[in-house]
Amino acid sequence: MTDTVVEQASAAGETPTSARLIETMRSKDGAHDWVQAIERIWDFYFELFGQRQSPYGDWLLSCDRIALDCFQRAFTGIGVAKSIPAPPPFSYMRTGFSPATFRRAIPLRRLGQRMNPFPLIQLPYHRLVNPWTLGAILHEVSHNLQNDLGLARTIPRAIGQAILAAGHPRAVARTWMWWNRELFADVSGLLLGGPAVVSSLLDVVGRKPSNVLTFIPRAPHPTPYFRTLISIELLRRMGFQVEARRFRDMWRRLYPDPRRGNIPAVLHETMDAVNPLVVDVVCFRRYAELGNRSLHETMAFGPKEQQMIEECARRLASGTDPGIVPARFLIGAARLALDRRLARPDAITNSFYKELSRR
Repeated sequence: MTDTVVEQASAAGETPTSARLIETMRSKDGAHDWVQAIERIWDFYFELFGQRQSPYGDWLLSCDRIALDCFQRAFTGIGVAKSIPAPPPFSYMRTGFSPATFRRAIPLRRLGQRMNPFPLIQLPYHRLVNPWTLGAILHEVSHNLQNDLGLARTIPRAIGQAILAAGHPRAVARTWMWWNRELFADVSGLLLGGPAVVSSLLDVVGRKPSNVLTFIPRAPHPTPYFRTLISIELLRRMGFQVEARRFRDMWRRLYPDPRRGNIPAVLHETMDAVNPLVVDVVCFRRYAELGNRSLHETMAFGPKEQQMIEECARRLASGTDPGIVPARFLIGAARLALDRRLARPDAITNSFYKELSRR
């Protein structure tokens, strides 16, 4: 573009007609606009990449490795070869209460509405310094997996069709379809990380009744009271009946009268039937996009995997090499080590990041 401007300026210098001068100015403006756009992109990524040169670099690298492990598990677990998405997810730190993600190939305002080339996972500092809360990574990665696996349209359609086929009102089907993305991220994260992910969810949604029992029309997240029950139902189906019962009993003691909020009566009345139906559709139905496998088959997690996490928890707490355990399992291991007071929190944090950053 610069060469074009130079050529047009030279030609206009030799024959300075208005037409040639105006064309030169147009080319100059076009080149200038592109420079500004590129600098805007550079400005956005400069902050992200600059964090890797800070004392938090190893933390962010560790989060990248957890996210990469999730992608590898999903794409090696499906029953058909798919084009491998690249680049892998990239984590960065930002202040704020909640983690977030920017998916691959969506326009971002901070990039001048240009496409984001890879999944970005935004993590608050308070999550990074407490690695047992990083089940959030599994949730945010799962938003990207729903798209990259080709399930972004399939899942909400399947949810709606199943609810209507079971004879439930159309308004119920619409609500659950509207919740599909956050619901998928919750259940996929649970399949990737196991029961500790439910504990992390409770950290987030277990709040005062007026928050937990509030229904917001067209909100992307399921109402918090229902959100926990969805994960508990999947936990039961995964083979963790004792843990699921314990979580359910605790949740009902915390919120003994769920009808005190403004959740529509029709959602309460249909919850016991629709919840297991939706969990079955999302997690246990086979999809062509997964090579005729279910999400549960693709990312299988059961008591055997939980036993690995428990052994890893003891190793993390003692500062022993946890071995070949998948990176995503270290979140649950850190959680168990903390809950069982196997070591001081700072010792668990140090072992967690030391193991992941050296891989």
